[in-house]
Amino acid sequence: MAMNLPSQRGRGRKAPMADINVTPLVDVMLVLLIIFMVTAPLLTAGVPVNLPDSLAKPLDQDQKPVQLSIDDQGRLFLENEEVAETDLPQRLERITAIQAGGTPPQVFLRADRQLDYGRVMAVMGELNRAGLNRVALVTVEGTPK
Repeated sequence: MAMNLPSQRGRGRKAPMADINVTPLVDVMLVLLIIFMVTAPLLTAGVPVNLPDSLAKPLDQDQKPVQLSIDDQGRLFLENEEVAETDLPQRLERITAIQAGGTPPQVFLRADRQLDYGRVMAVMGELNRAGLNRVALVTVEGTPK
């Protein structure tokens, strides 16, 4: 059993407490964790697109892919930035030129399910002409309707 004796130097003074109260730190860290858990899923897709369903398995990724989206009005978005259809070939060639030394980046094509098949194929033709041949069509996991 230990006894709390007064120190000899201070004659009745108590020594300063050397314990750290970590409860407020833990509370703050838990609040930050909850904030990040809530906001992280909101940062994934910038362009609202009604993706089709598919039974395909997800792909393994070694580098960050380029995202090209087509919304239900047929507007094109390259990495969440709207691109005019006339400017698309130059933008795709610029992406290919950046990767001139290595393999071209993979392109994730996100197209709305209500779009015409010809519209999606025209965009895929532009990707092929620019040398971006690693194209993955993004879908939502589920049973096709």
